[in-house]
Amino acid sequence: MKPVDVLILSNGPGEITTWVRPVVKSLRQQLGDDPAQLRISVMLSPCPHSTGQEAAIARGYAEVDRVQSSEHFFAFLLWGKTADAWHWRDQGVVLFLGGDQFYALMIGQRLGYRTVIYAEWEARWYRWLDGFAVMNQRVIEGVPEQYRHKLSIVGDLMADFSPTSLDFKEMARNPIIGILPGSKPGKLTQGVPLCLAIAQEIYRQKPQTRFLLPIAPTINRETLVRFADPEHNPFVMKMGGVRGQLMVKNEDREKKYYLQTPTGLNIQLISQFPAHEQLQQCCLALTTVGANTAELGALGIPMIVLLPTQQLDAMRTWDGIPGILANLPIVGSQLAKLINARVVKTGRLFAWPNIWAKEEIVPELKGELQAESVAALVLDWLDNPLKLNEIHHRLLEVRGEPGAAQKIAQIVQKQLSNPKNP
Repeated sequence: MKPVDVLILSNGPGEITTWVRPVVKSLRQQLGDDPAQLRISVMLSPCPHSTGQEAAIARGYAEVDRVQSSEHFFAFLLWGKTADAWHWRDQGVVLFLGGDQFYALMIGQRLGYRTVIYAEWEARWYRWLDGFAVMNQRVIEGVPEQYRHKLSIVGDLMADFSPTSLDFKEMARNPIIGILPGSKPGKLTQGVPLCLAIAQEIYRQKPQTRFLLPIAPTINRETLVRFADPEHNPFVMKMGGVRGQLMVKNEDREKKYYLQTPTGLNIQLISQFPAHEQLQQCCLALTTVGANTAELGALGIPMIVLLPTQQLDAMRTWDGIPGILANLPIVGSQLAKLINARVVKTGRLFAWPNIWAKEEIVPELKGELQAESVAALVLDWLDNPLKLNEIHHRLLEVRGEPGAAQKIAQIVQKQLSNPKNP
């Protein structure tokens, strides 16, 4: 094989840690460790969820030869200039692992390289891109028949993070519950106080329960805690009236941070991202809609999805046209009320595992949610670990096949054996 380049396009912290890391390891296993023969580059595009540490994380992977951070991305996309004047070999593959699939099309054309897209939910630009590694059959069904030969099912790149089996009977005796209220103010305003009230009720009835709250990378601890303070968030009193404050404890020579209520309930705040190791300790999770549901589904963690609408104009974080309309100045509040009222009545599924399965594997609770009723459902699950186990296995069934990183490496190798015509 001639010396080749593999250019990986990625963007956010989740993609760098859960997609790029296993793929670069598999590329080296499949194509060799010699950088003179295989050079792996990672190029980051801007991401609204960026922590600013993505380039440093990628540079820490021994399999990666060079990394360009996101602030230099558009200079390359538009004019072909990299910050360090990278040289490109005659033959290579552009491998998309996060961002906008159109970037792979443009850069592949610029470099004259084959293109491979990891498509988790949707395959785009299939007329012009060369190959797709897709998560499941649902992605293939969204592509016209004449282009489906380009698509191969590889499974979920996050699947390797999920344990093969969990002992829910044992976990339910001293349960740990994950709380994922989202990252945007529109979700946190209602999600934090509601989840705090639910946790308070569970703790009252089952005081041995522990709680974890992974903090999204786009916010910090202090910002999140303000959503539990009625002086900063009036929804605290509307969502159950349970307030919380930041508490710091020294445990095992390490500072740990908690959201603490006046009754002594402590919810541990996790800043590590992604928090897969901590989430895998949880027997279930309370979550808002969004990417959280895909992450929990890939990890096989049973979840209850919350869509509170106590204040119909507060939820303005929908994707697409509804989100644009709900955030318009002056009229946005009224439009948000109409959109959210419609959401409550519709039978549409919002959690990604449910969308993939085309049925409600995990419950989606919509409307004016009350902490006591949600807590009762959680306690019922904890008293019936067989129910948790059933949901766990259904989630694993719909996430796709395991071994995705190795299969992607094989697709890249196949594309390298069929270079673009000069």
